[in-house]
Amino acid sequence: MADARTRNRYFDDLFSTPDLAWMGQNTNHVPAHPAIVEAMVRSVKAGEFNAYAPPMGFEALRSAIVADLGVAAGEALVTEGGVNALAMICKARARSGTTLVTTDPTWKWPCMFAEQAGAEVIQIPIYDPATNYKLTPEALRAAVDERCALIYIVDPNNPLGIRYEREEIEAFAEIARSVGALMIHDCTYRDFADGHTPVLQVAPEGTVVSLSFSKWLGLAGMRIGALVAEPKLVDEFSAASTSVLGASVVAQRAAMAGLSVKPEWMQEVRRIDRANKAMIVEAAGTAGLSVPIPVSHGNFLVLETAATGVSPEAIVEAARREGVMIRQGRYHTAAFGDRFIKVSTSVPGAWAERFCEGLPRYIETARTLNDVPALF
Repeated sequence: MADARTRNRYFDDLFSTPDLAWMGQNTNHVPAHPAIVEAMVRSVKAGEFNAYAPPMGFEALRSAIVADLGVAAGEALVTEGGVNALAMICKARARSGTTLVTTDPTWKWPCMFAEQAGAEVIQIPIYDPATNYKLTPEALRAAVDERCALIYIVDPNNPLGIRYEREEIEAFAEIARSVGALMIHDCTYRDFADGHTPVLQVAPEGTVVSLSFSKWLGLAGMRIGALVAEPKLVDEFSAASTSVLGASVVAQRAAMAGLSVKPEWMQEVRRIDRANKAMIVEAAGTAGLSVPIPVSHGNFLVLETAATGVSPEAIVEAARREGVMIRQGRYHTAAFGDRFIKVSTSVPGAWAERFCEGLPRYIETARTLNDVPALF
């Protein structure tokens, strides 16, 4: 357990850093809408935290999640964070002799969940300008066979920020049907995208959408997410759940309040996010980094580091020493992780300014670092 303890101390140290700029986990640090704070305070003052929530989530929240997703059919299951929804799905479907097919880069934890259940993980490289940094239907079709139990699509992709078109989502769903696989559409970042199509809108059977309130609503520390699927799949996944006593009552109240003010809230969040991206793209170019995907549909940017001659890890450590948390590419991908750092953009403008001002200095400090500690 030494690695787990080292990882825990790493994040404990980050939490203990005064005025840390959290710019590596794609979490939303824009000051919360008053309605969200009021909902949590109201819940705490009423002592609602003394009781367990309904195991599938409050009915009002479940209905609001489906309505917000814009699907005609489907049922929501509220979970303890989006990662819990994905763990539940992998536990239900992955087993020895099956495969989970996804991209590289992808979000790493579902791969771990599938491997823990005995499945083989197949990752299709997409860090390639020739395919616009996207998975193509042809590449997916070549990677699946009758062993495939799960096709996992992160859309917008974390960390690349690409978004799939409706026709591409339809094609992925058809390929999943052709081999009897379940398509998981991880829509964690959809609220930062223009023209996003949840798979349930085009293929409501044999597919599932996973959602999070960590990114758009800023509830990462409250641990609340959801999955949405046809009722028979919700029954199947519920049977595999370890969260039999429900998600946080206080978090669910915050989520309901957030959905009620979402249009006005996200208009402001996206305004800040776009301004931060523009600022960071300009600063990156001045500092000698390239931005392969300048129009990101997520709340983050990939900055390529090759021209600097220093490693992504060294830049991350140099930034950390100045109270700015960003992320090294190897967190996301072993194959391509030596190429980039990732910077989150749904943060106060002052944080983005601090990052931009310090970036040239981080690079120069990185040149002097011979022993970079473990990063996570």
